[in-house]
Amino acid sequence: MLTYSFSDLGSDSLYEYLYKCIKQDILNGTLAPGDRLPSKRSFASHLNLSTITIENAYAQLLAEGYIYSIPKKGYYAADISVGAAQTPRAPLPEPMAEQARGAYFADFTSSQTHPGTFPFSTWAKLLREVIGSHRPELMEKSPSGGVLPLRQSIASHLKEFRGMAVRPEQIIVGAGTEYLYGLLIQLLGHEKIYGVEDPGYQKIPAIYQSNQVACRHIPMDKHGICISQLKEQGVDIVHISPSHHFPTGIVTPIGRRYGLLSWAAEKDGRYIIEDDYDCEFRFMGKPIPSLQSIDVMEKVIYMNTFTKTLTSTIRISYMVLPAHLMERFHQTMGFYSCTVSNFEQYTLARFLQDGHFERHINRMRNFYHNQRDTLLNYLKNSPLSSRITIMEEDAGLHFLMGVDTSVPDKDILQQAKARNLHMASLSQYYGTECPFGEHTFIMSYSSIAPERMEEAISRLCQVFLEPMGSRLDG
Repeated sequence: MLTYSFSDLGSDSLYEYLYKCIKQDILNGTLAPGDRLPSKRSFASHLNLSTITIENAYAQLLAEGYIYSIPKKGYYAADISVGAAQTPRAPLPEPMAEQARGAYFADFTSSQTHPGTFPFSTWAKLLREVIGSHRPELMEKSPSGGVLPLRQSIASHLKEFRGMAVRPEQIIVGAGTEYLYGLLIQLLGHEKIYGVEDPGYQKIPAIYQSNQVACRHIPMDKHGICISQLKEQGVDIVHISPSHHFPTGIVTPIGRRYGLLSWAAEKDGRYIIEDDYDCEFRFMGKPIPSLQSIDVMEKVIYMNTFTKTLTSTIRISYMVLPAHLMERFHQTMGFYSCTVSNFEQYTLARFLQDGHFERHINRMRNFYHNQRDTLLNYLKNSPLSSRITIMEEDAGLHFLMGVDTSVPDKDILQQAKARNLHMASLSQYYGTECPFGEHTFIMSYSSIAPERMEEAISRLCQVFLEPMGSRLDG
């Protein structure tokens, strides 16, 4: 049976240390693909640990794809080689147009932060201090990548929270990810073919198409984007969100991640854009490690934003470029000015340096955890409970809700709008023909006021449970 020493834990908890030991054994081949892991009870007894410690370690390994489970049989080491090919699908020319939101009683499509969660007093205090102590710097032109204190703070945050060893010089700060996408297209080339996830966030292909570059919708399977289709469709740059895909919630396992890195390494000029947009909000286990943290060939461009964690109105995002691309950026695009004001940059740098951001994330995680649990509780105790299936609820700020109904999605969305609810179906997020996803709805809960949730679910029940004739009247 597997045996490990726990005499030198360092700062790790017991389950984190065990998770790392088993992971290392899988990576170095000590545990071969298909090898069965000990049962939780026998392993706990052998190591003199609690069963919950073993369970947490297995859960993290399972989430990252290092192991898989077979019901009533146990856990097995996964094969972390390249994933299987998929059947191609013909692309459609245009992305779905975003609907106007308006003032809805409850908006299940919005990922905006709730107004009551922003740390106004702390932000105002830091802003006053920055104005008092950084007056000369506030009047200077910011470097193209952003002010050094902010990039240093971001680098420290990435090392502490995401296990990423990056230099401040590799970081470029910009006013929103949309702006950074435009910089990347200029840096990597308009002649390149860009691939996006299908289904996926519709703004991303719209931005690529607006920049007049070739964009391909690449189908996904249960492990993430299909590598065979990247090759078949001649993709050079692939844009993915491997740690929590929107909208399906898929976490790309380690085997597929190594496959993607192998695909990128096969040819000069291939890169992976890793969009880590809501990595902070994982409610079970540790955050999933970034793809960039296992990239040794300088093929991953890491992107993240503070709009999800602070507020969408603070347009501060950043990307981490491989060293050779950073050199190219300075040579060809160093004349650009940073698009974020020095006032905001220095204030955010202090917010990170002084530990306010970490405390804020902990509060937000608790807030959103409660939001999710409240919404799920209302659904569980509603007349709709026997007709719904909840999926991918352990991370991010949304989950999927499958509904047993024969009514077309477009009619359901129309009736929801009539009751002042804004909803979106999974079928709307396909850039190609939707192979499945009918009657599956994306339930975002970050911006819904807690006091409105009960009434919102009551209206939702009316949408699905009223007779067909009543629904279509008017």
